[in-house]
Amino acid sequence: MKPRRDKTFLRPPRDDCPTRLFCFPYSGLGASMFNRWPRRITDGGSDIEVCLLQPPGRENRLREPHYGTYEELAEQLADSLEPYLDRPYGFFGHCGGALAGFATAAMIAGSRLPAPACVFVSSQVAPHLGPYGRYLSMTDQQLTVELERLTRAMGGEPHPAILAMNLRVMRADITANQLYRLDEPVVLPSDVWSIGWRYDVEIRPQQMVGWATYAAPGQFRHVELPGTHHAFLTAPEALRRELAAGFARTTERQIR
Repeated sequence: MKPRRDKTFLRPPRDDCPTRLFCFPYSGLGASMFNRWPRRITDGGSDIEVCLLQPPGRENRLREPHYGTYEELAEQLADSLEPYLDRPYGFFGHCGGALAGFATAAMIAGSRLPAPACVFVSSQVAPHLGPYGRYLSMTDQQLTVELERLTRAMGGEPHPAILAMNLRVMRADITANQLYRLDEPVVLPSDVWSIGWRYDVEIRPQQMVGWATYAAPGQFRHVELPGTHHAFLTAPEALRRELAAGFARTTERQIR
């Protein structure tokens, strides 16, 4: 009998890359939002496998209950992630996905599991400065309009039934965002890279400076890349370059 495939991953991680990048989808969507990303990032000599995480309650996990809070999601992910933390790895999250990724990194930092080498947070304020964002106060009708826009940004065409389904997911994800706030920063043992987008009207790059207090001295970097809030969906070259540089920088420091 074949073992049941772990639905935490949109596709099973491979064993032929020296590093792994686990990507967290953001509010209302699932792992397929990264369908225009390459399976590997090989910029600057790096060889990084892109591993797409699928939270419960969406896409192929639609029948499962929503994870609840970011802390509960982190706990749920731990068992699935553990076999794949046998080499340097990082987390990437955009907007609400950045908070989910950070919460998971913070949980792992307090456990027996190896911590991520890099935590990449894109278009999100630091947890002690939130919750923040216009999505948090939108009506269902307003969120549906945003989902239509996002669907087109991903290269699809909105369908009423799918929009209704994604709205339920987004509302639950937004509630998780609203519930997540730290009283003070938590310093991770990882490098922390905050990524802002020059023409992002949702989160301005200068609103991300608070992430500096989540990294040890010398382990924080903030970059501003050209693009709007949804530019990350195509994994532009500038983003891939920063992701590769993040792993390279961590490796160099460890060698020293």
